Amino acid sequence: MAGSSEGSGFFGRMREKLARSASRLAGDFTSLFRGRKIDAELLDDLEARLIGADVGVEATQAILENLRGSVARRELADADALVAALREQLLTIVRPCAVPLTVDRRRRPCVIMVVGVNGSGKTTSIGKLAMRLTQAGNKVMLAAGDTFRAAAAEQLDIWAGRSGAEIVQQSAGTDPGAVIFDALRSAQARGFDVLIADTAGRLHSQSHLMEELKKIRRVIQRVDAAAPDEVLLVLDANQGQNALSQAREFHAAVGVTGLVLTKLDGTARGGIVVAIARTMKLPIRFIGIGEQAADFGVFDAEAFVDALLGTGPGVK
Repeated sequence: MAGSSEGSGFFGRMREKLARSASRLAGDFTSLFRGRKIDAELLDDLEARLIGADVGVEATQAILENLRGSVARRELADADALVAALREQLLTIVRPCAVPLTVDRRRRPCVIMVVGVNGSGKTTSIGKLAMRLTQAGNKVMLAAGDTFRAAAAEQLDIWAGRSGAEIVQQSAGTDPGAVIFDALRSAQARGFDVLIADTAGRLHSQSHLMEELKKIRRVIQRVDAAAPDEVLLVLDANQGQNALSQAREFHAAVGVTGLVLTKLDGTARGGIVVAIARTMKLPIRFIGIGEQAADFGVFDAEAFVDALLGTGPGVK
């Protein structure tokens, strides 16, 4: 995907957006190294920059320990070599998490349960995912399981129209498990390839709402014991280290199988992607860099790290 015209276009836009926002790990990264020798002061500056970019203390310390070792062994001759070594350190962390979402066509429907806190971009991400899946030839159904926020079902209905997906929704306040149960039964009976189930946004610290998510998962399994095939957690990158806390709590509650990181075009410090990858080691399925459907793409480790650091092809 990263090698396709679609992929290269997406990552080209990502590079542009990170470059002009606070997301880039080092908006003035080259100035940190320009004309300086590799010494303790430079490495201390780099450490501060990494922590400030939300890479996290533990990940930063591990990266710097490796870099300092390379410097001590005289393996890094100049600042360019240090940047290259930093790039490899970051890739070592995020590359194992660059695992695309796959739809098993033998499973009808493949059930994708989507969770996250309010305001994370969950419903929008569902719509963009539905568009990708229908464009790939899948017959997609959406289950409007967020029955407590009136705008959620309306928003999902709009995305269903844009994407060509069908939607199952009921009146506000209906038990979300019942909505998703009915949608799954319908998707089975009508031969849909994919069912994407929305759920109400909730704070990860609200234990009673997290229990409700567990209940929804149990309801799905009453219809299909092997489902859900995927539990996607949508995280707002602007949340920084709090996004890491969310990932831990949701994973403990419902067994997250993949992540969607949104709003990387805003004020987010992109290093949180590194922190989450190192701590959770969960597949990062997609990233979002804007509101348009085209601003949603498969996570590619090399392209992301290059956009973060301002390195890679086309950089002078």
